[in-house]
Amino acid sequence: MTDTATVHRLAPAVAARLLGVVLCTVAVLILLGTLAIAVLDLHTLFLLVPVTLTIALLVATWWAWRQKGWVARLTPAGYRIQWVRGVGAASGRWKDVEDAVTTTVAGSPVVVLRLRDGRTTTIPVEMLATDREAFVRDVQDHLQRGHGLRKW
Repeated sequence: MTDTATVHRLAPAVAARLLGVVLCTVAVLILLGTLAIAVLDLHTLFLLVPVTLTIALLVATWWAWRQKGWVARLTPAGYRIQWVRGVGAASGRWKDVEDAVTTTVAGSPVVVLRLRDGRTTTIPVEMLATDREAFVRDVQDHLQRGHGLRKW
C-alpha cells in the first residue's frame, strides 16, 4: 500500500497566508516605485522596474509552490518535513523512529515522531492539506513497513 513515496502538501489556508505576504510585498514594491517617480520627478517608464520585479516574484512564488509546496514527504526509507518552524529533526529513517504519537501543542493537533536517539519530529497536521486521520494512517503504514512489519 505504501511502497511509494507519499507527499502531503501545504494546507490551502496556510498557502493563502503566505500568498498574502507575497502580495503585500509586491504592493510595497510598486508603492515605492510610484513614490520615487513622484518625488524624484523620474520618467514613468521607471515604473516598469517594480512591475517587472513583481512579475518575477509572482512567477518565482508559483514555481516554489509547485515544486516545493509539500510539507511532509514519506518514502519507504524515511521521511522529510519542510516549511515547519520548530519541527525538530526535519528528516529521519523509519528504522530510527521509536514510535509515533498524536498530541496537542499550543492547542493544535500534532503528530510527534520520537527517534531512538532522543530527538523528536513534530508535525502540525493543520498545516497539511490532508485529513488528520488519513495522515496518521499513512505515517503508521510507513512506520510499520519501515520496521519490516506487514499488515495481514
